[in-house]
Amino acid sequence: MTALSRLRSAVAPPPTGGAEAAQRHLDGLTKPPGSLGRLEELALRLAVLRGGAPSVEQPVILTLAADHGVVAEGVSAYPQVVTAQMVENFLRGGAAVSVLARQAGARLVVADFGVASPLAPAPGLVACPIGPGTRNMARGPAMTRAEAERAILAGARLADLALDGGADLLATGEMGIGNTTAASAITAALTGAPAERVTGRGAGADDAALARKAAVVRRALEVNAPDPRDGLDVLAKVGGFEIAGLVGVILAGAARRAPVALDGFIAGAAALVAVALAPDARHALFAAHRSAEPGHAAALERLGLAPYLDLGLRLGEGTGAALFVHLARAAARIFREMATFASAGVSGRA
Repeated sequence: MTALSRLRSAVAPPPTGGAEAAQRHLDGLTKPPGSLGRLEELALRLAVLRGGAPSVEQPVILTLAADHGVVAEGVSAYPQVVTAQMVENFLRGGAAVSVLARQAGARLVVADFGVASPLAPAPGLVACPIGPGTRNMARGPAMTRAEAERAILAGARLADLALDGGADLLATGEMGIGNTTAASAITAALTGAPAERVTGRGAGADDAALARKAAVVRRALEVNAPDPRDGLDVLAKVGGFEIAGLVGVILAGAARRAPVALDGFIAGAAALVAVALAPDARHALFAAHRSAEPGHAAALERLGLAPYLDLGLRLGEGTGAALFVHLARAAARIFREMATFASAGVSGRA
């Protein structure tokens, strides 16, 4: 059995019966049943996943970076060098996800999964590049199956390290100029949605660039003919190294029954692949927010997830997942710290 096969087989649904016990606990707290709305739903899902009272006190945001050969087709408003420049910005603490991670009390892990421009060794940078960016998926496969598998396992190792260090929630983030094009192709391949429906403006494409981008997605799908029954085939042909790394983060988190907060569109595409590889991984997934990217709605619909925030975000990096940390922590503390009617001496419903 390969390492990836072992990882996939380790993903299982939570034990049965946990939902009923968790719901009884929530209904016994000093409030009308259901009066905290989706915060109670979130608390219930966290408790079922963890098999008891949940805790969100040591969240870790994993922001994986890599470049994409498809930028040669003119799909991005920004030059490829911005990927490396933003990684350096993450490490200096000046990026949006850096600020929001600090504000949420989350540790930020920044990893190079295949940035094309050279990155000097720096404190806080995890170097695990699969290659200097993927190949141009509009001309052929973005990577080999072996490369995709290596990237998945590298992401899983990062997740395991975080969990071994005490992390109680994994949040997904990414950086890669051109990666919304890859996410659009993955989403189209795995949902059957047309390229135009799942392709958005990314980092700011104008109308002409948007039309060109959708055409590139269609061409990549035609050239590579990814098999929607084989998540690894789709990932290898039209994905990215950082997206593959996020697949590994999701699978490792699900295998250890840790909540995984999905950021936006790129993370949603990674989740589609992860669920294609191990369907029970969906139990660990929490949609932090609804991205302004149109393809994200198709991904969430296929995953059966309702986002907790809708703020028009489309930055990536893990920003939406960082904001979700506050909700998850609040839900966990409600479950653990609220008094019950019995313990508080408060009369329940007549």
